[in-house]
This record gives sequence, C-alpha cells and structure tokens, in this order.
Amino acid sequence: MEALYCHPGIGGAHEKGGVEGQIGWFRRNHLVPVPEVATLAELNAMIERWDEQDEARRIRSRPRTIGEYFAAEQPLLEPLPDEPFETGRLFTPRVDRYSQISVRTNRYSVPVRLINRIVRVILHASELVVYDGREEAARHERLIAKGGTRLDLDHYLEALVRKPGALPGATALDQARSAGRSTPVHDAWWAAARKAHGDRDGTRALIDVLLLSRNLPHEHLVAGLAAALRAGALTADAVALEARKAVEADIADLVEPEPPVADWATVTSLTARRLAHLPPDTRPLPSVAHYDQLLRHRQPNHPTS
Repeated sequence: MEALYCHPGIGGAHEKGGVEGQIGWFRRNHLVPVPEVATLAELNAMIERWDEQDEARRIRSRPRTIGEYFAAEQPLLEPLPDEPFETGRLFTPRVDRYSQISVRTNRYSVPVRLINRIVRVILHASELVVYDGREEAARHERLIAKGGTRLDLDHYLEALVRKPGALPGATALDQARSAGRSTPVHDAWWAAARKAHGDRDGTRALIDVLLLSRNLPHEHLVAGLAAALRAGALTADAVALEARKAVEADIADLVEPEPPVADWATVTSLTARRLAHLPPDTRPLPSVAHYDQLLRHRQPNHPTS
C-alpha cells in the first residue's frame, strides 16, 4: 500500500492552504514581534514550549483540541526508523597550527592535541560538531555570518600552561568573557594571584583553575573562586577544595531527609531510662581547689651525694 500524506484530487486541495494558514497563525502569535534571544538553542526551546501549549487550542469551532486530534491520529502513523537520519553536512578539514578548522568560510577551534590532523565535522543548522575518530572533540554554535571565528578557551589550556604570557591578550579569553564563562570573579582572583605570585606564576595558577572546569560544574567553580578569594587562598588546590564544598552543599540540599523511625524499632539505653526517673542533681560540681594547699608544703629536692 502506498502512503498518502494528503487526500488526492479536489477533496484534498484545501489541505496545503490549511497547513500554511496554521503556520502563519503560529508566527503571528508567537514570533511577532521577533523574540530577543542570546542563542538559537534558546529560541528553539521557546518554540518547543509554545508548541506544547498549542496542543490545548481549538481550531475555529472544532469540537476537539489539537492535542486530542493528534492523540487519535498517532496510532495510525508509521513507526519512526530504528536509526536516526543524519541531516548534517559532512566535512573533513585539517586542523591548522592555530588549532582551528575552516568550515564554510568560518573558523572554529579544536583541542590543541589535534593540530595537523584531519577531523570529521558534521555541520547542522544551528551547531557544528567535531569528531576525532568516534569521539566527540568539540561542539560549537554555528556562525551564520561569513568570516567569523569562534574559539573555546578550554581548547588552548594545555598550550597556555607552557606559555602563560599569551593568556592576557588571547582572543579566546575575550570570547569566554563575552559568553560568561570567564567572570569578574575569575578576573579578581587572577589579579590577586598575580600580585601574590607574580604575573607568570599567578597566570599559571588561573590556568590550573580553568582546567578544573573539565571536572567541576561552572557555577560551583565560580563559588569556589569567590570563597578562596575571601580567604586569601590563591592556589588552584584551594579553589578545588572550596568548589567541591559547594558541590557537596548542593547535593546535601537535594537529598531528602530520612523518614523517622517507628517507635517500635527504636533502641533505648537502659542507663538513660533509669536516669530519666531520678530527680535533678543540684549539687555543685566537684573542685580540687582544696588540694592546692598541699603545694605549699612540698619539700625541696635535696641533691644526692
């Protein structure tokens, strides 16, 4: 049986116009005026939320909502394929000496360990994913304009450990600040570390802190930096300790308290039970002050002959 996605002939002539009309309704009601978002991912999340809310809407005078009609139609649909269909475009660029690749006139960073190697790139509508073999090596939001550059500071940390003097003027650092990955707390801790240890060692300490972000959530690392700065602890180890404290505090807040144990399962100390029936002891605490008078009568030590 051949699948048909609309009624053939004159009977289905109105369906295309109806679909386009509903798309126009959605655009006028949700995308006018144009939403202001920071990323395409944020816009897609908003559209998905509006789409879910739209399931409760009725089209004109129809007796059922959009969600109810879809629930009735869903069992009649063909099952989805077992394997996902890749819609991205494949590229195989070579990583240059700046640890960057060129895709569609734009440049993206990859980890420095991939310099001079050929990588596999999948370019999607809103993002770009770089693979080293089967492992994902980098992921960037796609640049729409031509001639742009998107750099991830984390990709250069291994090189900056050897050349910390290149960090202050790095383009990757400026982009990290613009994206909120490098915060004013980072800069304040960095300035204090350079004042205490010198420019080279203080910058290297910040790079060690940035390497911690590979294993610690960003918000906890910022909390660790703030706590270490208040305490005057200007080493990466101190920041790691404070960040892990923040992680443990969040975990403790998420853990539900244990339910109270039933009375029949409690174990009572017999000594505590006996003492509970005794009257309160109002006697003063014992003192050894009277024994201090013996110190005045101590015999001096005589040297032995």
